[in-house]
Amino acid sequence: MVYERSCVVKKFLLFLFIFLTMALRVNAEPVVYNTNTQKVHKTHCQHAKKCTVNCIKIERQDAYKRGGKPCKVCGG
Repeated sequence: MVYERSCVVKKFLLFLFIFLTMALRVNAEPVVYNTNTQKVHKTHCQHAKKCTVNCIKIERQDAYKRGGKPCKVCGG
């Protein structure tokens, strides 16, 4: 019984570690932020590729801290 409980706890902790690691990676993902429209695009988005003047490449969390809104095409 104690062994089973220990295994469950270890599996839960492993799951939690993987989940948190992936969540941090998503926020650290580079995106293209349009400083004029405040739209956030994924780097492969067609609108990000067209944007040359007002766009900067920053981390996702920083773009949303600046008031960014997700692109309707790629979901930013």
